[in-house]
Amino acid sequence: MIRFVFRFLGLWILAAGFVFLVRDGTKSIAGNSVVMTSLRDDWNNIHGTSLDSLQALTEKHAGPALWEFASAYVLAAPTWLVLGIIGSILILLGRKKKPLIGYGRD
Repeated sequence: MIRFVFRFLGLWILAAGFVFLVRDGTKSIAGNSVVMTSLRDDWNNIHGTSLDSLQALTEKHAGPALWEFASAYVLAAPTWLVLGIIGSILILLGRKKKPLIGYGRD
Protein backbone atom coordinates (compact mmCIF):
# COMPACT_ATOMS: atom_id res chain seq x y z
CA MET A 1 0.00 0.00 0.00
CA ILE A 2 2.80 2.43 0.85
CA ARG A 3 4.47 1.74 -2.49
CA PHE A 4 1.28 2.80 -4.23
CA VAL A 5 1.23 6.04 -2.23
CA PHE A 6 4.87 6.75 -3.13
CA ARG A 7 4.21 6.11 -6.83
CA PHE A 8 1.00 8.14 -6.78
CA LEU A 9 2.60 11.16 -5.09
CA GLY A 10 5.70 10.82 -7.24
CA LEU A 11 3.67 10.92 -10.44
CA TRP A 12 1.72 13.98 -9.30
CA ILE A 13 4.88 15.81 -8.25
CA LEU A 14 6.59 14.85 -11.51
CA ALA A 15 3.57 16.14 -13.44
CA ALA A 16 3.73 19.42 -11.51
CA GLY A 17 7.41 19.69 -12.37
CA PHE A 18 6.54 19.22 -16.03
CA VAL A 19 3.93 21.98 -15.79
CA PHE A 20 6.54 24.34 -14.35
CA LEU A 21 8.98 23.32 -17.10
CA VAL A 22 6.39 24.15 -19.77
CA ARG A 23 5.66 27.47 -18.07
CA ASP A 24 9.34 28.44 -18.01
CA GLY A 25 9.66 27.27 -21.62
CA THR A 26 6.81 29.44 -22.82
CA LYS A 27 8.21 32.43 -20.92
CA SER A 28 11.59 31.78 -22.54
CA ILE A 29 10.08 31.61 -26.03
CA ALA A 30 7.99 34.73 -25.48
CA GLY A 31 10.87 36.73 -24.03
CA ASN A 32 13.62 35.55 -26.42
CA SER A 33 15.80 34.67 -23.42
CA VAL A 34 16.15 31.72 -21.09
CA VAL A 35 13.86 32.05 -18.07
CA MET A 36 14.19 29.73 -15.08
CA THR A 37 12.03 30.59 -12.10
CA SER A 38 13.57 29.56 -8.79
CA LEU A 39 11.73 27.54 -6.19
CA ARG A 40 11.97 30.47 -3.77
CA ASP A 41 10.14 32.79 -6.20
CA ASP A 42 7.39 30.28 -6.89
CA TRP A 43 7.00 29.47 -3.20
CA ASN A 44 6.72 33.20 -2.36
CA ASN A 45 4.10 33.63 -5.10
CA ILE A 46 2.03 30.69 -3.86
CA HIS A 47 2.30 31.12 -0.08
CA GLY A 48 5.09 33.34 1.19
CA THR A 49 4.38 33.12 4.91
CA SER A 50 4.89 29.36 4.95
CA LEU A 51 8.44 29.84 3.68
CA ASP A 52 9.18 32.14 6.62
CA SER A 53 7.71 29.67 9.09
CA LEU A 54 9.72 26.84 7.49
CA GLN A 55 12.87 28.91 7.94
CA ALA A 56 12.13 29.49 11.62
CA LEU A 57 11.30 25.81 12.15
CA THR A 58 14.43 24.61 10.36
CA GLU A 59 16.72 26.97 12.21
CA LYS A 60 15.16 26.00 15.54
CA HIS A 61 15.35 22.22 15.14
CA ALA A 62 18.18 21.58 12.66
CA GLY A 63 20.33 24.66 13.00
CA PRO A 64 21.04 27.61 10.76
CA ALA A 65 23.63 25.67 8.73
CA LEU A 66 20.94 23.45 7.19
CA TRP A 67 18.82 26.45 6.32
CA GLU A 68 21.80 28.15 4.67
CA PHE A 69 22.37 25.03 2.56
CA ALA A 70 18.70 24.81 1.65
CA SER A 71 18.37 28.46 0.75
CA ALA A 72 21.63 28.55 -1.19
CA TYR A 73 21.15 25.42 -3.28
CA VAL A 74 17.64 23.96 -3.12
CA LEU A 75 15.57 27.15 -3.07
CA ALA A 76 17.75 28.78 -5.72
CA ALA A 77 17.31 25.86 -8.15
CA PRO A 78 14.60 25.92 -10.82
CA THR A 79 11.23 24.68 -9.61
CA TRP A 80 10.86 22.10 -12.35
CA LEU A 81 14.24 20.57 -11.45
CA VAL A 82 13.50 20.25 -7.74
CA LEU A 83 10.04 18.79 -8.34
CA GLY A 84 11.42 16.44 -10.98
CA ILE A 85 14.06 15.09 -8.63
CA ILE A 86 11.64 14.66 -5.73
CA GLY A 87 9.05 12.98 -7.97
CA SER A 88 11.64 10.64 -9.47
CA ILE A 89 12.91 9.61 -6.04
CA LEU A 90 9.38 8.87 -4.86
CA ILE A 91 8.65 6.82 -7.98
CA LEU A 92 11.87 4.85 -7.48
CA LEU A 93 11.02 4.22 -3.83
CA GLY A 94 7.58 2.95 -4.80
CA ARG A 95 8.59 0.65 -7.62
CA LYS A 96 7.86 -3.04 -7.45
CA LYS A 97 10.78 -5.24 -6.58
CA LYS A 98 12.09 -7.58 -9.25
CA PRO A 99 11.47 -11.26 -8.55
CA LEU A 100 14.51 -13.33 -7.67
CA ILE A 101 15.67 -15.74 -10.34
CA GLY A 102 17.05 -19.13 -9.41
CA TYR A 103 18.68 -19.68 -6.04
CA GLY A 104 19.29 -16.06 -5.14
CA ARG A 105 18.34 -16.47 -1.49
CA ASP A 106 21.33 -17.50 0.57
